[in-house]
Amino acid sequence: MVQTQQRQVEVPQVEYVDQEVEVPVTKHRHVPQVFVRQHTVEVPQVEYIDKVQEVPVQKQVHVPMVTKVQKTVDVPQIEYVDQHVHIPVQKIGMCQWCTRSRSLWRLQ
Repeated sequence: MVQTQQRQVEVPQVEYVDQEVEVPVTKHRHVPQVFVRQHTVEVPQVEYIDKVQEVPVQKQVHVPMVTKVQKTVDVPQIEYVDQHVHIPVQKIGMCQWCTRSRSLWRLQ
């Protein structure tokens, strides 16, 4: 026969403290792949033909401005007073030389 006996036993008390830890969630994503492909493109060539145009050169010339100023001037008036004196003229006979030259002068 087995006898049961009661006895008091001290059982240590254990307390469980849970801590929440964030665990990252991994998701699978589809990443598209880009393929680079080279191809040739024809680019049209542009040619410029310039026409030379003569442009007349305009020169700036300074033209002096002439202004006329009228100025009054006093001109002294001069008065001439003549006295006529009568001088008697005597007629004298002519010499030989005077008569010859006078006759030659008449012939010409």
